[in-house]
Amino acid sequence: MDQSEDREDEGPPSKTSLRGRRKSQTKAQSKLKERPDPPDLSCVSMKSDRSMGPPSNFKDGQQPAGSSCVSMKSDRSMGPPSNFKDGQQPAGSSCVSMKSDRSMGPPSNFKDGQQPAGSSCVSMKSDRSINRPIHFKDGQQSVSDPSVDHLIKEKRVQEDSENPRVQSDKCHHSDLDSIFMLLEEKLFCFMKNELKKIKKNLSPDYPQSVSTEGDDDEEQKRSREAFLKITVNFLRRMKQEELADCLQSKSRAPVCRRKFKSNLKKKFQCVFEGIPKAGSRTLLNQIFTELYITEGGTGEVNEEHEIRQIETASRKQNRPETIIRQEDIFKVPPGRSGPIRTVMTKGVAGIGKTVLTQKFTLDWAEDKTNQDIEFTFPFTFRELNVLKEKKFSLVELVHHFFTETKEAEICSFDQFQVVFIFDGLDECRLPLDFHNTEVLTDPTESTSVDVLLTNLIRGNLLPSARLWITTRPAAANQIPPECVDMVTEVRGFNDPQKEEYFRKRFRHEEQTRKIVSHIKTSRSLHIMCHIPVFCWITATVLEEMLKTKDGGELPKTLTEMYIHFLMVQSKLKNVKYDGGAETDPHCSPETKKMLKSLGKLAYEQLQKGNLIFYESDLTECGIDIRAASVYSGVFTQIFREETGLYQDKVFCFVHLSVQEFLAALHVHLTFFNSGVNLMSEDESWATQRLSSLLSIFRGKLKPTSLYQRAVDVALQSPNGHLDLFLRFLVGLSQIQTGSSSETNQETAQYIKKKISENLSPEKSINLFHCLNELNDRSLVEEIQQSLRSGRLSTNKMSSAQWSALVFILLSSEKDLDVFDLKKYSASEEALLKLLPVVKASNKALLGGCNLSERSCETLSSVLSSQSSRLTELDLSSNMLKDSGVKFLSDGLKSPHCELNVLRLSGCSLSERSCEALSSVLSSQSSSLRDLDLSNNNLQDSGVKFLSDGLKSPHCELETLSLSGCLVTEEGCSSLASALSSNPSHLRELDLSFNNPGDSGVKLLSAGLEDPGWRLDTLRVDHGGPQRMRLGLRKYACELELDTNTVNRNLKLSDNNRRVTYVTEEQSYPDHPDRFDKCPQLLYKNDLTGRCYWEVEWSGKVHISVSYRGIRRKKSTEECLFGRNDHSWCLRCSDDDGYSVCQNNSKTSISSSVSHRVAVYLDYSTGSLSFYRVSDSLIHLHTFNTAFSEPLYPGFWITSGSSVSLCGL
Repeated sequence: MDQSEDREDEGPPSKTSLRGRRKSQTKAQSKLKERPDPPDLSCVSMKSDRSMGPPSNFKDGQQPAGSSCVSMKSDRSMGPPSNFKDGQQPAGSSCVSMKSDRSMGPPSNFKDGQQPAGSSCVSMKSDRSINRPIHFKDGQQSVSDPSVDHLIKEKRVQEDSENPRVQSDKCHHSDLDSIFMLLEEKLFCFMKNELKKIKKNLSPDYPQSVSTEGDDDEEQKRSREAFLKITVNFLRRMKQEELADCLQSKSRAPVCRRKFKSNLKKKFQCVFEGIPKAGSRTLLNQIFTELYITEGGTGEVNEEHEIRQIETASRKQNRPETIIRQEDIFKVPPGRSGPIRTVMTKGVAGIGKTVLTQKFTLDWAEDKTNQDIEFTFPFTFRELNVLKEKKFSLVELVHHFFTETKEAEICSFDQFQVVFIFDGLDECRLPLDFHNTEVLTDPTESTSVDVLLTNLIRGNLLPSARLWITTRPAAANQIPPECVDMVTEVRGFNDPQKEEYFRKRFRHEEQTRKIVSHIKTSRSLHIMCHIPVFCWITATVLEEMLKTKDGGELPKTLTEMYIHFLMVQSKLKNVKYDGGAETDPHCSPETKKMLKSLGKLAYEQLQKGNLIFYESDLTECGIDIRAASVYSGVFTQIFREETGLYQDKVFCFVHLSVQEFLAALHVHLTFFNSGVNLMSEDESWATQRLSSLLSIFRGKLKPTSLYQRAVDVALQSPNGHLDLFLRFLVGLSQIQTGSSSETNQETAQYIKKKISENLSPEKSINLFHCLNELNDRSLVEEIQQSLRSGRLSTNKMSSAQWSALVFILLSSEKDLDVFDLKKYSASEEALLKLLPVVKASNKALLGGCNLSERSCETLSSVLSSQSSRLTELDLSSNMLKDSGVKFLSDGLKSPHCELNVLRLSGCSLSERSCEALSSVLSSQSSSLRDLDLSNNNLQDSGVKFLSDGLKSPHCELETLSLSGCLVTEEGCSSLASALSSNPSHLRELDLSFNNPGDSGVKLLSAGLEDPGWRLDTLRVDHGGPQRMRLGLRKYACELELDTNTVNRNLKLSDNNRRVTYVTEEQSYPDHPDRFDKCPQLLYKNDLTGRCYWEVEWSGKVHISVSYRGIRRKKSTEECLFGRNDHSWCLRCSDDDGYSVCQNNSKTSISSSVSHRVAVYLDYSTGSLSFYRVSDSLIHLHTFNTAFSEPLYPGFWITSGSSVSLCGL
């Protein structure tokens, strides 16, 4: 046997050996399942070997079966191995030392190289004590002289009879026999049980580690560990290398994991909150505030500046979404099937992604959560970047970063439940190529780190492992969507969490109250506190300023906050590192020099889009790496150094906003110190320098040229990448010495001029933020005043004023839950101007706003937007037509669309719209739950299209309204068939005001009784042949005049269908219901359902509905239609056109005049609509309210006017 088989202290097997062993693992494990339990033979001392006698020598090499003399403690008492005639060794004999091999005699040499079966003289520690083997002639063992043996025997008998101790030893020997019989039984039981456990743990279906821990004492634990070593050794002798490796890894894993968790706890239990070297550490568990993580979205790229994304997220913080705690990141959410292997978590810089991964790791290391995970390996791309030119296998990479696994010689991880965390994908400088990279499945094969990562993410390597990848949104598309099982997003702090952070940070209630109160006074600060890092910056500044009563006015703008932050850091450097006093000037020449270098680095790297910098980046900016280390050592809260492996250094600013502020400061100081405008690209530096010197000489250097050029450059950025930089730059003009108010005014006017141009809403909003930095709020205050007074006239508003309105609405403290377009202007132009508000709202009420298919095209882009959270959209009573619905359908099928409720009642739709909507219902990404298509001419053919969509397994529609859609028995049959095919979702079906017939009703009613259907509400009332008329005329009602209400100046004719105003009073009898002063009348019909009527008019009339209790006496507002909360009216005039009035609130309607109008009332939905009648119905206005009493039609008629009911 090769001596190497006895060695335990050798290094891990070679990579070639590992690959070979892994291929045979399944076969070895399957053989193990078939292997019987070990034979019942054992004679083992667990404590020592003092009682063990020498082994017997037997003639002819016979040894009793089942004998075993084993010391588990030492080998001092072990005699030499037996020598047998003919080289025979008894079967089953064993003399084993578990502690050392010092007492081990030389092994026997046998003729022809034969070794007796079952013999074993094994040292489990080393082979240093093994001597040279003894050589025998012809393999024979010498035999002693019989006469000599006889004399010796007689001598011993005589001595024993004379010695009392010998007699006592014989009794003792008898006791040993019984003890060892019991010992043999116990040892056999121990080994049998341990082998069963080992066999179970080596099974492919049992991935947990072999544990020697539990309730055992130390002696028992050591015995188990020793037995594991014996088992591994024998597996290797049997050439079962794969099983031996697997058992060795599993047996060493618990000890390794204890040490590994201990080191992770030391690493992650404290955080610096952006201060890696300042020595002021904070316990993570103490400062950690639960972050707002939501499920949903995709891995698609979002290239908007992150400040825009923050502002969008701050408006969505109260939306109902799937919230995920960091410890549950791999749990399968309700409604999803299959395990989650790879999770991608997106979030803007500083939002808390890294802290989340650290908290996850710390909780695991502290045995709080996710204990089904056996190893958690947290990597950062910053560390992986420095390995770009090196090669590793996956096992080597883990060993490289987590040396505990290497020390434990764990060379395989596929039998463990492992989590890999890769933090900061946006900082990755490795060439991740998921399309052309070689396929790698062997975790012991070396290759480049990027190839390792792509294969690990694709699932080629360690498919059983789980992965958590974090990234900023702009880099999310580096990972193919098919490689990501779930996308989550860190939204940062909502308002309560902001306050919770400051309470934890300060502990003093009064101080916390002052800080939170101050932040709420500035919308910009309040929005930025959505980011945890900005909360820390704010706390750092305000804590310093609140230490003294004369700390000065608290900063209200972003620029002021960051200036104070820079001053705090300069003061810290001056006092802590330069030995200065707190009263000394903070910016020494050395400090200014450092800030100048950092500013240049910030600006040049911002232009390249870099947030982390390596030595090559610093060299390009003229900064020595030693100088950079000095900067990070004294400006610890601004510039950060991180040391990775091999002592490679990585630098970064504590947050992107700090980099942008320093970049703006660099541009600002360069202009005022040297006259060079870094924002100008059309002139060389030398030309600019010469020009600036001449300007200074002439006294004509104008700072406005800098700011105006910066505005132009920022507006040219397609994704707003210079938005925050621009805010800081114009804000710095406020504190520039010698910068006159005239400069600020000129800059503000230039910004307002740009706002008035046709800019995107996002760019306009950022320019308003710039005006805030300049303390110019004139444009906003003008619109706010109009809103407060209720006299906002949108007809005369300029583009700049519309932009101001958008900014005000989006900056409002109130959550944009419901947006009602009619509050501002019921027009398509107003919708297009206020589109950002629609996108930011949860519910948009756009019904009856004179919209067309053009609006649908625009709304489709809103529905497809990543930043949209619109969940309910009401477009009822608009002339959208089929072409408009086709546009909407494209948006509804977008994976970003979250719309649950869509109302398209009365939108002039046909069966073609149903075809488009059917494709939406069949779409895998559709989120529609409630669809209202009432009062459209869909007919049975349209219902057939919809039914095809309802049959789709992707359809999750719960409510469908087809009221008044010309549906007959045929349409009911299609619906019944669809619900039979896919009965799991639809709960409510409205087919009222159709003509389903008895058979159609019966078909659908049967579904209510079917336990397989979820349908629990079916409306088929108010049906009949009369409902098959096109349009709203199917709801025509016959009105009957109440003659007891007619004013005496109103004359009746044409069988009371026509009413004319006359100056001569009519001789109507007195009645308490009669209008005595107002020229009005009411009809008898109390309306509570769906009713429609048409009227012809001339002159000036009011067409209204009213509660019965409206006042009748005198001419007061309580009597007049539209002047109180009891009535609603449409005012028609040859001179003034149309307007509507309710509760004395008048709204003019821009429309051509027709002398025939229609009224449609849907009492149950609280909808009252007026139309102009020509070839078709042209919508004029819709009132939406909750009616509390039956309604009665009525008219107000003035001199020279008349009104007539039309026959339908």
